[in-house]
Amino acid sequence: MHKLAGIELGGTKTVVVLGQAGRIDERLEFATTEPEETIARAIETIEGWRDDKPVDAVGIASFGPIRVSREAADYGCLLDTPKPGWSGAAVVAPVAAALGCPVALDTDVNAAALAEQRHGAAQGCDSMVYLTIGTGLGGGVLICGEPVHGLLHPEIGHVRLRRAAGDGFEGACAFHGDCLEGLLSGPALAARLGTHPSRVDAENPMWEPVAHDLAELLAMLVLTVAPERIVVGGGVAQRQPQLLPMAVGRVPTLLGGYLRDCTREKLGGMIVPPQLGDDAGPMGALVLASRALEDRVAAVRHVPAAA
Repeated sequence: MHKLAGIELGGTKTVVVLGQAGRIDERLEFATTEPEETIARAIETIEGWRDDKPVDAVGIASFGPIRVSREAADYGCLLDTPKPGWSGAAVVAPVAAALGCPVALDTDVNAAALAEQRHGAAQGCDSMVYLTIGTGLGGGVLICGEPVHGLLHPEIGHVRLRRAAGDGFEGACAFHGDCLEGLLSGPALAARLGTHPSRVDAENPMWEPVAHDLAELLAMLVLTVAPERIVVGGGVAQRQPQLLPMAVGRVPTLLGGYLRDCTREKLGGMIVPPQLGDDAGPMGALVLASRALEDRVAAVRHVPAAA
């Protein structure tokens, strides 16, 4: 049995796990501090699990933006991020150097999407989106079962969409103001609501413009990605479960009758909470590790025999 490790590197906390794709056997969580300290603690944790043999592969599911193209000179490094001290930080190189095994990297939301597609709420779906609404807002996209990469990776949280009429909140994103992360993330909601979102009753009318903004996001994804499933996770969605059905109920109106199949009932079965909860990211990291090991085995099999 192969021994796999995963690192979910979040803006607030880091989760390190040992197990298999679809199964977590060991788990440790700690605060994400400075880059060197955080990465070193993750490596130390994995090395501590080396009893009978070293791990076979590691998957890293990281907050972003991060360079995911292996051809890039700064592959595995954070780009410009609002988290102090992390812009330019190397994530992959120190892990690979210390552990000497295959290492795979993707965004935390792409990894969570892989986990939910393989083991959770999006099983059987070739195309899906995983959204997380918490400290930030991110979205992972799978097309034909593969995470979307291009110039970078999807940055859904920094899209701007139509605002609700009369909503004067300026937004809280340091880069874009009223992008989706600046409107819907936990810190943005705290500024928008004047208190921690968990303290605002579900029936409070202050949730109405918030539900509108989430509905705009969902309608945009339906029109641009045409996913079979949208899984919406994160602390905000978990603590305010009324928000998702409020938003889903607004999507048909926003679509304006253009997609007649997108009824409220249809969308209610298509836009769902995660099945894996807080384990989506760590389990996604283990999926990345299994893919890294598969790639290594395939590469070895295709090495020409010596003459």
